Amino acid sequence: MLEITPTVALSRLQNLFSSLDNERANEKRELLEYLNTKSTLTKDEVFRLHEILCFLRAYPDNTTLLSVVEEMLAHFSRRKDLIRHHRALADTGISGTTIHYPFYWQTAKWLFQRWPQAITIDWREWDNKEQLTGLWPLLLAQPAIESLEGLYLSPRKWIETLKRPEDTDAAFLVRLFNRWKVNDTVKEVNYDGLNVPLKLAPANRTPSRTTSKYPIQRLFFNHSERKSESTSRISTQIKRKPTSVRRVGKAEGNKLIDLARVQMITRGRDLYGFVSSDPSDVRIVSYEAGIQFVCYGLQPEFRPLLEAMYVFLILKNGVPIGYTQAATLLGSSEVNFNIFDTFRGTETSRIFSTTLAMVHHLFGSDAFVINTQQIGEDNPEAIQSGAFWFYHKHGFRPVDEEVHEIACVELERKESEPGYRSNIRTLKELAVSDLHLFLGKSRPDLVSNLAIHNVGLAAGKEMEKHARGSRSNGARECMRLAMGRLGYRPVNALPKSRRIAWERWSPILLAIPRLDRWSTANKRAVIEVINAKGSQRESDFVGLFDRHKLLRSAVIQLSKQELHR
Repeated sequence: MLEITPTVALSRLQNLFSSLDNERANEKRELLEYLNTKSTLTKDEVFRLHEILCFLRAYPDNTTLLSVVEEMLAHFSRRKDLIRHHRALADTGISGTTIHYPFYWQTAKWLFQRWPQAITIDWREWDNKEQLTGLWPLLLAQPAIESLEGLYLSPRKWIETLKRPEDTDAAFLVRLFNRWKVNDTVKEVNYDGLNVPLKLAPANRTPSRTTSKYPIQRLFFNHSERKSESTSRISTQIKRKPTSVRRVGKAEGNKLIDLARVQMITRGRDLYGFVSSDPSDVRIVSYEAGIQFVCYGLQPEFRPLLEAMYVFLILKNGVPIGYTQAATLLGSSEVNFNIFDTFRGTETSRIFSTTLAMVHHLFGSDAFVINTQQIGEDNPEAIQSGAFWFYHKHGFRPVDEEVHEIACVELERKESEPGYRSNIRTLKELAVSDLHLFLGKSRPDLVSNLAIHNVGLAAGKEMEKHARGSRSNGARECMRLAMGRLGYRPVNALPKSRRIAWERWSPILLAIPRLDRWSTANKRAVIEVINAKGSQRESDFVGLFDRHKLLRSAVIQLSKQELHR
């Protein structure tokens, strides 16, 4: 290679790294090998090099290039320029850098269990730390409680005084919550209310994007994928079947949940679905060209009242490149789709259509919803990227007629004015309506149209009728009455997961008029539906519920009753 500066080499690499062109593989490799010997990059250049390496790990041209990429990523934290700029590169998720974020209780507990010495409280960023004072009587041991009235110490001083010398302040606080003898929901609500800003320092195997990958058996290289995005109708693309669907064991399920947690932690996010995942309900859904989805079901206690919620980590050649969520019921799915910045643009359309195909295959959904937040409501990033037009290109159309008319006007301008792009104001106007895609005829009975709060209120009123002084009494009585109406007498004690489902669904059943007059077959089918809600795979519940016409209709009617008025 001719003598060039590292900056010039990086610029050349930047211009060609994302081209899926095997003919440029040698040039990419030579530039990488050159940059691997240089340690004089600026902080921005270090970041750019890191992102290029992550991209090439997901989209390698050949094994030779990939081996160089893997070697550089394995030793990236040792680069002198990274060490020099590690403070400026905080919160990038790069190995060897610190992460700052007010992680929720489930994530704080997970970090404490694995790296108690690496987490500390960022006191300068903690705005409402005085709220901790009100929790001391609930968290501290009795001798310490006795001293509360006589000693007026700040929350920080209390922690520094009481913690063991080997503890960090964050580890001590999490330990206090951990040993609090209340259920985890109470801990979660109180801890999350504190909004504790944590610092996760780099340590042995702490979360980083640099080293994050799922091992796979077969690699797909760019030269084997050089084909344009499919031009077939979106409905045809959605009906594609996966090459395989594999259920994993609990041990592997836990590893895959950890992989998903790392993706959120290293990007300053906390996704409810990943922290609440059930290792017993994890599947890997594989498609062509190295695209895979890790499918995570929720633990029974975290499942929504009605719809089934699944979250998915998107992999390309084993590298996490994004995530998606699907709330599913009534043969429909509300989809939340996100590709991480590093991997956007290369094959986003292909991955999105494959995402819809995967959801269709797992749940049988023939209708899909993109909510307004995905296209720009309270989401400046979606506005800037023109997310509305991305989904419109894939067949989604606005529900609101006025928004539809605006879109039609914009399309006419796009056709008559080459290069025309909708302005920010117009994109905000387009973002006030949900978008729908139907494989068949359009219909109103969609998961997004269910007024779940009305169903919850009807169930709450039934619970209050039978509470007799406590919620647990109300739950037991509602279960007894609902099972009686269905003629259901379990032979053995219900497992915990099914008991949770029956506790939540029993007041809903009591709110359904004339349930006791349903046929024996329909009653038995209701029992199957609720047992499935508490089964190992919540996706089983979706099919059973959707096929039960009477129950489906009754729940829709409950959702239309506005009892709060």
